[in-house]
Amino acid sequence: MNLFSKSLSLALLSAVVALTGCVKKPSRPDPNSTVLGQQGGGLGGGVGGDFGQGLLEPGTDLTARTDGLLVDGDLLRGSEPVFFDLDRAGIKESERAKIQKAKAHLDANPTHRVLFEGHCDWRGTAEYNLGLGDRRAASAKKYLETLGIPAARIEVISKGDIDAKENASDADMANDRRADIIFITK
Repeated sequence: MNLFSKSLSLALLSAVVALTGCVKKPSRPDPNSTVLGQQGGGLGGGVGGDFGQGLLEPGTDLTARTDGLLVDGDLLRGSEPVFFDLDRAGIKESERAKIQKAKAHLDANPTHRVLFEGHCDWRGTAEYNLGLGDRRAASAKKYLETLGIPAARIEVISKGDIDAKENASDADMANDRRADIIFITK
């Protein structure tokens, strides 16, 4: 290869790198402009159950409680979410008791199912955080299966960072890295 060919190849490579630039975090569409709209909450549409009804809406009165669970229609929201370390999806030893408590509830209520809803803090791309939220929920599901609950009674969903506080404090971000436990009563 002569000097001219090497120079031309280097110039083309530099141009490609300069034009591609950095990948930006994509902007999210307005929930009202999506197919499901806000009422879907990401839980309907082929996830494996009819979860679109009875979802918690902003401002929902959660004062009714039973056995430490928040009551909302056909759902019981566990009062203790499973928390995760930054960029991790493994269940910490200190968090396993919360899933064991979910098993006890399912054993006592054989018609109930459970939904693990994975969440992330605001850092990272939307796509990455959806994947991480899914891995967190799936990790909780897998642990519950090892405790003897059949997979057919366990659902998972990822909300990624959609509910996270942007530019939040370390404490708020730690609270955003979780899997919520939601029992489905119908």
